[in-house]
Amino acid sequence: MATVRQPPLFADASAEIEIPKPVNVASVPQRSPFRYPGGKTWFVPTFRRWIASMNARPGILVEPFAGGGIISLTALFENLVEKAVMVELDDEIAAVWKAIVNGDAEWLANRILAFEMTREAVLEELQKIPTTTREKAFQTILKNRTLHGGILAEGSRFIKYGENGKGIGSRWYPRTLARRLLDLNHVLSRIAFRCDDGLKVMAEFSTNEDTVYFIDPPYTAGGKKAGKRLYRYHQLDHEYLFTMCESLAGDFLMTYDEAQEVKEMVRRHGFQMRLIPMKNTHHATMKELVIGRDLSWLDELPTVHECEAWYRVKKPHEKRPSKGAERTR
Repeated sequence: MATVRQPPLFADASAEIEIPKPVNVASVPQRSPFRYPGGKTWFVPTFRRWIASMNARPGILVEPFAGGGIISLTALFENLVEKAVMVELDDEIAAVWKAIVNGDAEWLANRILAFEMTREAVLEELQKIPTTTREKAFQTILKNRTLHGGILAEGSRFIKYGENGKGIGSRWYPRTLARRLLDLNHVLSRIAFRCDDGLKVMAEFSTNEDTVYFIDPPYTAGGKKAGKRLYRYHQLDHEYLFTMCESLAGDFLMTYDEAQEVKEMVRRHGFQMRLIPMKNTHHATMKELVIGRDLSWLDELPTVHECEAWYRVKKPHEKRPSKGAERTR
């Protein structure tokens, strides 16, 4: 009985590649008014490399699950694309982007600068029923900056201790927020915002070769519960998303939790994937999947591959092993 090793399914599967250190988010320009759970500030350097690897500058970037919008904003401020289509289904988050696009960034900035941050003032403000988009936008920013982790989903609680024991106001930086909001006026004419279904908007641009997509969907499958806690709209047909990506005329880049069922979807649809390090809100180093059609520009990152297998193979003319003999391992 001979033992035969099955070769890796990918040519570079057995290569020893050291995973680089996570990106220090402090080195990335902070453009978004949100402190967003699951935000992609740490991914900005990789996004830049993706765009730089292309033969021509894309005309349009579609971000179907925009959230805090750091990728779209980076693309615009650094002139990596001509226009960004930002899509967000959550009506509270959408209110902020709508207000900005409608020209109310200055109103929001002044409202933030004038607000006296106390727990009582926050409770009083959030008890009001907003009558305009910009009022709803201000309440959203207030929630995002005073609720634990910036989480807007139901059940989130106010910050109790915060940074250095500063309590509810520990993440409230009025001058910084005001400056970020006013800076957005420089790229305002190049933002198209949609409060809509991200997959629907992707389909609208699917035949445009000059459009690229950065896709960071809420993920709750594979035993992951964070998505349900972090996002109000977390239900998504991930298989349909992958199928749609196959049909896109333009290129795309996706990020996902490192989950086995996601890896299986990647393989079924013939995409490539790499592991990239990041730090979560507790500063623990974790790995996420980067998914695309051609990730050769990320060759320094480990390729995700099938586990190697060992088999027991019967030699010619050798008697069949007894029922209890080992056949595979």
